[in-house]
Amino acid sequence: MAGLKDATAIVGIGQTPFAKHLPEDERTLACRAVLAALDDAGIAPGEVDALASYTMEETDEVELAKACGFGDLTFFSKVGFGGGGSCATVAHLAAAITAGQASVGVAWRSRKRGSGPRPWTNTTVQLPTPAQWTRPYGLLRPVDEIAMLTRRYMHEYGATRDHLFNVALACRNRANQNPAAIMYDRPLTREMYMTSRWVSEPLCLFDNCLETDGALACVVVSAERARDCRREPVYVHSAAQSLPAQHHGMVNYWNDDPLTGPAWSAARHLWKHSDLAPEDVDVAQIYDAFTPLVLLSLEGYGFCGRGEGGAFTEGGALETGGLLPVNTGGGGLSEAYVHGFNLINEGVKQLRGTSTAQVPGASTCLVTAGEGVPTSALLLRN
Repeated sequence: MAGLKDATAIVGIGQTPFAKHLPEDERTLACRAVLAALDDAGIAPGEVDALASYTMEETDEVELAKACGFGDLTFFSKVGFGGGGSCATVAHLAAAITAGQASVGVAWRSRKRGSGPRPWTNTTVQLPTPAQWTRPYGLLRPVDEIAMLTRRYMHEYGATRDHLFNVALACRNRANQNPAAIMYDRPLTREMYMTSRWVSEPLCLFDNCLETDGALACVVVSAERARDCRREPVYVHSAAQSLPAQHHGMVNYWNDDPLTGPAWSAARHLWKHSDLAPEDVDVAQIYDAFTPLVLLSLEGYGFCGRGEGGAFTEGGALETGGLLPVNTGGGGLSEAYVHGFNLINEGVKQLRGTSTAQVPGASTCLVTAGEGVPTSALLLRN
């Protein structure tokens, strides 16, 4: 992975509007996001020769390539495990371009989660093996599994709902600055948070991400090519994927410590191949399908010690001007939930200096994918 260091750059980003319901189908949304990213980069669709997305993406490469007018594709991949694959899509393209298998790569995610079905509601198919250890016992949804981990975290380390509120509030405050965010005009107060309904105790409504229709994409090229593109390049300084030994999605039943999730092993690989350390990160886009994932990720990626994620959030540490500004577009909790891809694009905006909640002088950004599942991460710099 050392060969990937600063060898490629993200030179274009694009997105559709976000909403609870959009009239277009997923393929149309994907095409619009991809073409917007290519236009942002100043690269013609016919130059694209590599694609990367998620196994859960329903717009396949053939349809996207025909609709957008791509040339011959020489590399294409898909990454599993939902939001855990977000950063890996960029990492796969970076590896392919560095290895000479492609020259212009596009990563994307298009999803109609706001108006579409909830994945766990399909009871007509046989449960996958991991789910046979959870769903018959009442852990029907991802939120139920994360709620169990959260309760254990609170019991062992003394974290409170106020710490979870700090995460939700930081994301909402940044969304209130972002006109593209679904929650742009909807402030959040502590009273609203503390009196909201339970979704899966101890997680309330505002501990859960949004349900969103929308699509996003980005364009990756070599560092040499990036110098001639329309936008200032944002370099992929380091990248990592992680599927820890004996991992069991969300609940980590078979690990010695279920609170030490995939973020820990992803972080070891990420920092090993980087010239930077956690203290060098100016801003972070941390996967936030649920508020406690941010606490676990703060620990896993080395911003604080074991069990200190809750305390780290105190005193406005996650806000602009704090110790580590996070999710500056609003994140999955308050901008949009598209399996974490908006975190990648927001990281690029920060390093271009164009974020709606710009961190002054930001030159490094950590972007993480889903904690609790096989995951991935990017360290970006300008």
